Amino acid sequence: MNQERDADLVQHLAKQGVDDKMVMGHPASLFVLFFTEMWERFSYYGMRALLTVFLITEIAKGGWGWTNAEAMNLYAWYTGLVYLTPLIGGMIADKLTGYRKAIILGALIMTLGHASMALETFNNSYFYIGLVLMILGNGLFKPNISSMVGQLYPDSSSKKDAGYTIFYMGINSGAFLGMLLCGYIGEKVGWHYGFGLAGVFMFFGMIQFYFAQRIFGIIGEKPGTKHNPEDKLVSVQEEDHTPANVVRDRLIVVAVLMIASIFFFFAFEQAGGSMTIFAKDYTQRVLSGNSGEIFKWIDAALTIFPIMIVTYVLFKLSQKIVAKYPLTVLFTAISFAIIWGLGIWKVYREFSLDQTEVTVSWFQILNSFFIITLASSFSKLWEKVWNPSGPVKFAFGLLLVGVGFLALAYGSMSIPQGAKTASVSMIWLILAYFFHTTGELCLSPVGLSYVSKLSPKKFAGLLFGLWFTASAIANFIAGKTGSYIDYIVQTYSMTTFFLIIAALPAGAALLLLLFNGKLKKMMHGIN
Repeated sequence: MNQERDADLVQHLAKQGVDDKMVMGHPASLFVLFFTEMWERFSYYGMRALLTVFLITEIAKGGWGWTNAEAMNLYAWYTGLVYLTPLIGGMIADKLTGYRKAIILGALIMTLGHASMALETFNNSYFYIGLVLMILGNGLFKPNISSMVGQLYPDSSSKKDAGYTIFYMGINSGAFLGMLLCGYIGEKVGWHYGFGLAGVFMFFGMIQFYFAQRIFGIIGEKPGTKHNPEDKLVSVQEEDHTPANVVRDRLIVVAVLMIASIFFFFAFEQAGGSMTIFAKDYTQRVLSGNSGEIFKWIDAALTIFPIMIVTYVLFKLSQKIVAKYPLTVLFTAISFAIIWGLGIWKVYREFSLDQTEVTVSWFQILNSFFIITLASSFSKLWEKVWNPSGPVKFAFGLLLVGVGFLALAYGSMSIPQGAKTASVSMIWLILAYFFHTTGELCLSPVGLSYVSKLSPKKFAGLLFGLWFTASAIANFIAGKTGSYIDYIVQTYSMTTFFLIIAALPAGAALLLLLFNGKLKKMMHGIN
């Protein structure tokens, strides 16, 4: 059975003119997308990890000294717009540029955005110009790279979900390293160095993708590019087989899943907002003696091991593509040499200090760390043990993100009403990130896979754009909710604030479980 499917995959790649070299059982081209997305997420999350902390840090320490509410409002607009522009970017690629050009152009604009933010010490307006460029560049980049992953596999392939999971690990490896290194350098060395570093790797991601474009065959080319007429005929026939009522039902399911994802990401995206404020002002982050030593070793392992794992993936890819795409391998290798240098420097610097102060942005790396360690177990769980329907997986995701906020609500019970600072144990934030991540693994890769499987091919870019629009709405609401943290702590308590956030996704989960049977029917055999 597996052999047949592999033959299907090879045939599908040949039809698209894609290089059929395989790395770990998947097309080598998947890993080129993996590294491109990895460096883009490095830059986005590296910058996001610093954004709120930078805005609320005292002016004496180089920050802007904003109030929590002011910072959260800017955060709401920025993260909301970052996820809204992919809707337009998806349309531009579908109609005008093709996916590849859109990805390169988006990466270039984001590189300029980071460069502009790094100049904030000269003039505040550079910071805002940088944010605008980041929003525009991300719109061209984000939906189109996800669409290209889906097109590497035939819909019948059992490897499609696994392909998205591997791609998801790329997203998280980048996010992890970005938050770890940009966050550390921004908080401990200088904010503009953190913002600038994010841009350096965005540039490397763009260059390595640019030099490997031929590996994708006709995937992602400009719409209307003429190729073998037989190939075009085949794809048109495949498209027309689906009856209108089936297409309509499937699109309704996609819409329901998108609405459910808003409830999930509204809670989940508190990470860069209210959870960052909680980490900065209410969490015990200065460690001395034994606990300081233990943290140094854990942090060292968290820095070095992920770099080792991703270096191994690069090594496997290089063996397959170095002959044809030497420049892609060269630029990715240079970027890895820099990452190794920074990682070793960070570990050495921490060990030479007497007292350990955990950076505020450090907590955000936990999400990516748990994903990297748990993703393969989750994909094995769905493949071998238990594979419920999409709506049930979504419901589990929503329940788990709620449980994460219950942990925070419980942990913050000791904080007096109206307190501006406190020293709650780090364990509650760590637990919250653990539950949020297990929730994300039930929902996010599954969501991308379902959008890809349930969407008519000609609207794929648009529907990925809409999937990110749901995230835009969620991010905006998350930031706006975070701006009330001081008011709610003043009027009620920190526990109340976290309980409100826990309740909403839990309610949405129960509705999904209730309507699961109906939704399964409406998917018409796609599961």
